[in-house]
Amino acid sequence: MSTPLLEVRGVSIAFDLIQVLDELSLSLQPHELRFLIGPNGAGKTTLLDVISGKTRPHSGHVIFDGHDALRTPAHRLAHLGMARKFQTPAVFTSLTVRHNLEAAGSYHERGLDLLLPARARISEKVDEVIHTIGLTAQAGTPAGVLSHGQQQWLEIGMLLMLSPKLLLLDEPVAGLTRAERDRTSELLHNIRNAAILIVEHDMAFVRQFDAAVTVLHQGRVLVEGPMATVQRDERVIEVYLGRAPETDAA
Repeated sequence: MSTPLLEVRGVSIAFDLIQVLDELSLSLQPHELRFLIGPNGAGKTTLLDVISGKTRPHSGHVIFDGHDALRTPAHRLAHLGMARKFQTPAVFTSLTVRHNLEAAGSYHERGLDLLLPARARISEKVDEVIHTIGLTAQAGTPAGVLSHGQQQWLEIGMLLMLSPKLLLLDEPVAGLTRAERDRTSELLHNIRNAAILIVEHDMAFVRQFDAAVTVLHQGRVLVEGPMATVQRDERVIEVYLGRAPETDAA
């Protein structure tokens, strides 16, 4: 097996004496897609906060692409190829879809790099990404008038403009219609050049992927494996999924 792109080793953190992450460890391979599921308060979003440099744990290690992520500023992690999407879309509502993507693409470009060669590279990348996220027809539309789902896709597109090695996505289908959820599934299936770690509560969405699932409970890894296996695990049923209501025999 190749060297993991991301390694979380024994990470612990507590807030107000409440243990949120407790000696948690996991690893992610290059180009792997992984879901994080679990009950509210399991530590899922806090784990993304730690990985992305937003929150520093009390103990443990996070290694990203060979770098000590806990000693690397968040902006430097972004330059190294880590990109994060929060639950609420963060787009420039007054700018068009295309201008949002151009703004994201210029993040790594500095000074003279923004002259014609770089602008041509950014424009070419925008054309590629805008097709991937399915917003070609909305290229000239202000982001503020897009639907919630379209704004989610636009923000994912803005992250793709950074050519990331790792995408961290926090509930990307929350509040979406079924059609938007299915379109998001198609979009994520088409991302080939990055590992993706997704926090999600929508089990119907998770089932659309042939991907590993890590279940968190009380800040620890409860179980890992394919969704078909995880959803039959008695521990997962007990603490998270629950049991289907019994029906009377006909």
